[in-house]
Amino acid sequence: MASRKGEFGEPVVLDVDGFDVRVSSPDRIYFPARGETKLDLVRYYLSVGDGIVNALRERPCMLHRFPDGVAGAKVHQKRLPRGAPPWVETVRLHFPRYGLHADELCVTRLADVAWAVQMSTVEFHPWNSRRADTEKPDEWRIDLDPMPDAPFSRVRRAAHVAHEVLDELGAVGWPKTSGGNGLHVYVRIRPDHGFGDVRRAALAFAREVERRLPDDVTTTWWRKDRDPEAVFVDYNQNARDHTIAAAYSVRGNDIGTVSTPIRWDEVDDVEPRELTIATVPGRHAALGDLHAGIDDAVFDIAPLLEWADRDDAEGAEPPPEAEDDTGKP
Repeated sequence: MASRKGEFGEPVVLDVDGFDVRVSSPDRIYFPARGETKLDLVRYYLSVGDGIVNALRERPCMLHRFPDGVAGAKVHQKRLPRGAPPWVETVRLHFPRYGLHADELCVTRLADVAWAVQMSTVEFHPWNSRRADTEKPDEWRIDLDPMPDAPFSRVRRAAHVAHEVLDELGAVGWPKTSGGNGLHVYVRIRPDHGFGDVRRAALAFAREVERRLPDDVTTTWWRKDRDPEAVFVDYNQNARDHTIAAAYSVRGNDIGTVSTPIRWDEVDDVEPRELTIATVPGRHAALGDLHAGIDDAVFDIAPLLEWADRDDAEGAEPPPEAEDDTGKP
């Protein structure tokens, strides 16, 4: 919806680490529950600057844009929006299914994030690979996704078992809320394998969690066949061009929940809906970026690929090939 000049306030120019970022319509309401504005959203991201840049740095990033605030339509944007200043960097991706390419945002500094919010971005969804080699992921993502009737207590149990298995493997997991109803755990991995192998390793891990929690967890491929009270360990989030909200990304709902890094000892007490753009800045100021050390704890997925080979030898049914997550670029 077009707005009249000045209807949502006069533009504000912010100095973000030496880069000028012009924020138009700063008073437009983005989150109706408490009335936070577009400018409030920019200031939120500035307040968690080291965390959001650490989560996005050098990764192709799809943007979820809400030009009229989260009560309006959402735009999934792979290509960099027009009008970017010359200092905003991109990475070119090829989409063989369509024979097309897209130049996606590639965050290297906090000003890139602020500019993207000026372009109405609320959610940042980065790839799990970096621009040095976009076909070799360096991040394994464990997505604990509850089905519609699953209580959050089951997500908590699944997280603890995932942590147990990671410890046995010698892998360091970095948990966060999803900003929705689930939990994510990220593991930094050596960028030695393609998306197919990383997805295969993630499935082998998910099956091990399911073996240990058969009444709570599922790896069933088709949604219609899943227990509606189970937690789906969504290994498919490791497929090429499948993305989930970054650590510190705001989510497009009326209260502005945040996908928030947490400590393992917080899993039993965390209430995801309490982690919002209103509360996370204070938490970040007090605790710092809880994912700050992720690049220093790198795991080799070779043991998981051995598990995958074992599962195949025992007759486990392979899932269908993953397709791109968001359609034509």
